[in-house]
Amino acid sequence: MKNSLLSISLIRKLILSFLAILVVAGIAYTISSVYLSEKYYAETTQRLHANLAQDLIDEKFTNESPFQGNGEINKALFGDIMHDMMAVNRAIEVYLLNPGGVVQYSIVLDHEAPETNNRKISLEPINTFIENKGQGYFLGEDPKDPSKKQVFSAAKFQKENMEGYIYILLAGRDFLNTRELLFGSYILKMGLGNLMLTLLFTSLLAILSVWYLTKNLRELVHATRRFQQGDLQYRIKDAEKSDLATVTTTFNEMADTILEDMNKLQSIESLRRELIANISHDLRTPLAIIQGYIETLQMKGKELTQEQKDHYLNTIENGSKRLAKLITQLFEYSKLEANQIEPKKEPFLISELANDIYSNYAILAQKKNIHLDLNMDDNLPLVFADISLVERAIQNLMDNALKFTPDDGTITIGILKKNEHVEIHIKDSGPGIQTENQALIFERYRQTKSGKKNEGAGLGLAIVRKIVELHNSTIKVDSTPNDGAKFTFTLPVHGLQQAMPL
Repeated sequence: MKNSLLSISLIRKLILSFLAILVVAGIAYTISSVYLSEKYYAETTQRLHANLAQDLIDEKFTNESPFQGNGEINKALFGDIMHDMMAVNRAIEVYLLNPGGVVQYSIVLDHEAPETNNRKISLEPINTFIENKGQGYFLGEDPKDPSKKQVFSAAKFQKENMEGYIYILLAGRDFLNTRELLFGSYILKMGLGNLMLTLLFTSLLAILSVWYLTKNLRELVHATRRFQQGDLQYRIKDAEKSDLATVTTTFNEMADTILEDMNKLQSIESLRRELIANISHDLRTPLAIIQGYIETLQMKGKELTQEQKDHYLNTIENGSKRLAKLITQLFEYSKLEANQIEPKKEPFLISELANDIYSNYAILAQKKNIHLDLNMDDNLPLVFADISLVERAIQNLMDNALKFTPDDGTITIGILKKNEHVEIHIKDSGPGIQTENQALIFERYRQTKSGKKNEGAGLGLAIVRKIVELHNSTIKVDSTPNDGAKFTFTLPVHGLQQAMPL
């Protein structure tokens, strides 16, 4: 419900934002349309009447002069001109200018008023207009109010040694005043009309557009809700083709990661329970043996022979050693599993370590009538590793080999140079490991059985794998049933420790 409200709120905000943008755009469009319409009308009017001033001169000044014999303005002539012009277009205003741009006469101008008497206007746009023969858009000063600019037609005349300009405003002041009165009402009507139409159509458009544009967002919200409700397999289809491809693909990847982590946690929990069950069993067995023999000694100590007492004590001692070894392995593996052991890598001679291990296990092998071989290349380089951890890994492999190699069998320790690495392998002549079990022997406390013999080594091989992984390497097993097993891992040569493991 909360996610649904969030989605509706977001859609509402998007719609309102969209409407606001369209309304502002509508107002801007209306203003620009009115401005451009005015400019279009003014330019069209000027182009249409560009030759009006010259035509007036050609028609009216051929038989008559704008000046009387005494140099006075021919007001009657200009009265007729204005009458004719206003009959055609009441917006037109005609002005007579002297060569300096001073208004000499116009029936629409009050020449007695101080502010308009001898009014002078700029000749620059007039001369430009004449030079370009009216081909363009030109604005000239309004003699009634020079601060305003209007479209015009102009032409230069010369009559009886008198010269000047005929300057015609094509949209006079009266026309402009009338237009301004109507313009306000027109703008209001057009603005309200455009606004209502804009709101009507854009509301529908906004709703449909936002609904379409937020389709992927709603799908993402739906997928999130499904995942939250426990549907861990739900994914967004074609996420990479979505408009929100980055977000949707990230959601799918996140969901995959969460599911993978949950599966890992379930697997860890399952293995933890299995580990506890196996540990409980293995701890119970030596404890039961120790407890049983101690009770026997306590109850029948006086009745037992010395030989029986020694046998019971040896059994108790062996059980205690087995128990101590198991506890040590558990403690060691738990530290490796929790990444609490940081390898202290240093260069050392692997050949010296191999010789020491060979010497230590030679006596144990002799007691079991097992032949122990050491096969090393000459001039082995220094390796870069944690010597104590490497020694522990080899010892675990040797203990495993001694455990499963029968009397008169053979165990071989191999130390060989392989490119930028040194290969270490322990090979025995025991019963070997079934193919289907070879992938299981390195798992934590995994013991596989074949007949009456254990093929795995509990935590021993799991510890070896952890140690090898700390050295950026892997351990492999090569075994055939009834033909022994060979465990192999590599260590980097000193100076090349950054090389990738084989």
